[in-house]
Amino acid sequence: MFGKEAIKLATELDMYEDIRPFNEQVMRQVFEEMQTLYEANLVDSNAIQNEGNNELLPSVHFRHTALLRNKRCVLTYLYHRIRRLRQMRWELGSILPTEITANLLNAEVQWFQNYNKSLATYMRSIGDDHGLNLTVNMSPPKTLYVESFL
Repeated sequence: MFGKEAIKLATELDMYEDIRPFNEQVMRQVFEEMQTLYEANLVDSNAIQNEGNNELLPSVHFRHTALLRNKRCVLTYLYHRIRRLRQMRWELGSILPTEITANLLNAEVQWFQNYNKSLATYMRSIGDDHGLNLTVNMSPPKTLYVESFL
């Protein structure tokens, strides 16, 4: 309790460079822990308001801090998955390999498709009539000088 399961989500990000299957079991455990902490805080905060029992304030604060920590770990896990998806879009193109797609949630696949559409719309809007493909020549030139023939 108090963040042990949430830390598992954060450490999973460090262990693997690719996108692993969504860890739904640990995520459920974190949400159940957060619900338990919230309900305990609700009971104690009502006791503080109604009865004036200020001895419960430290425990309410402690549980609230644990809730915030769990929330940060969950958001970090989700953000890193999306960030890796965005990075893969630039490295692999608009179509992901099936071994990566199999590890994604439906919401992540939908996000990836929306990101593709937004990026394609932007690339069509800049440059000449044909647009500008930003995914080509991703590495910078080796020299600063350009050779021109007159």
